[in-house]
Amino acid sequence: MTIDLFIPCFIDQFYPQTAVNTVKVLEKAGVEVNYNPDQTCCGRFAYHAGFIEEAKALGDKFLSDFDNDRPVVAPTASCVAFIKKRYSELFFNTANHLNFKRLEKNVYELTDFLVNVLHFDDFGAEFPHKVTYHDSCSGLRDLHIGKEARQLLSHVKGLELLEMKQTDMCCGGEFTFAMNNEEVSVGMASHKVRNGMNTGAEYIVSTDMSCLMHQKSYIDANGLPIQVIHIADILANFDN
Repeated sequence: MTIDLFIPCFIDQFYPQTAVNTVKVLEKAGVEVNYNPDQTCCGRFAYHAGFIEEAKALGDKFLSDFDNDRPVVAPTASCVAFIKKRYSELFFNTANHLNFKRLEKNVYELTDFLVNVLHFDDFGAEFPHKVTYHDSCSGLRDLHIGKEARQLLSHVKGLELLEMKQTDMCCGGEFTFAMNNEEVSVGMASHKVRNGMNTGAEYIVSTDMSCLMHQKSYIDANGLPIQVIHIADILANFDN
């Protein structure tokens, strides 16, 4: 099977190793990874900032960049949820109607694709640390995923998964919300990170790097003894 890899702009710019590890994980699962270097943003940030025409222009390009009828896999729940839930608003009854419908059914978040499409959940990975899992709003409420990541983590040698309280609570990390409601956003991050720390975990892990970026900012600003890590960076800890 050949898949098209979508790497969100913020992972490309700030966490390129997570992108590399996503490729490593997918290839270990037996797929051929195609990466279009012309890809940019899906339009999510422009849309949530109220720039609808700009979001539509980015969406038009995105549909052009991913014009094959094959799976598109991304290591982020938030961008996948945006494509699945918001492209219908941007492109319904337009010249790109059929293209967005094609992409809508073909785009997958990484853990969803590994577990529910490939039925591959054991990479022989090793990560001897205590971790707690953050359910992002996009993953939990829009894509209805969460058990997939936990299933994958259950096969990682040496890893101990400790569930935090109120795991379904938002961390306040949606970028536009965080900028326009700084005090509330910081308070939500504080609550989420403290819940994570109370488990005794060394790492907060998630499918959503945008959430982890937000939580890392709070952790770094307050010098807290916990780290964040994307699930792809854990699963890629295997010997070739």
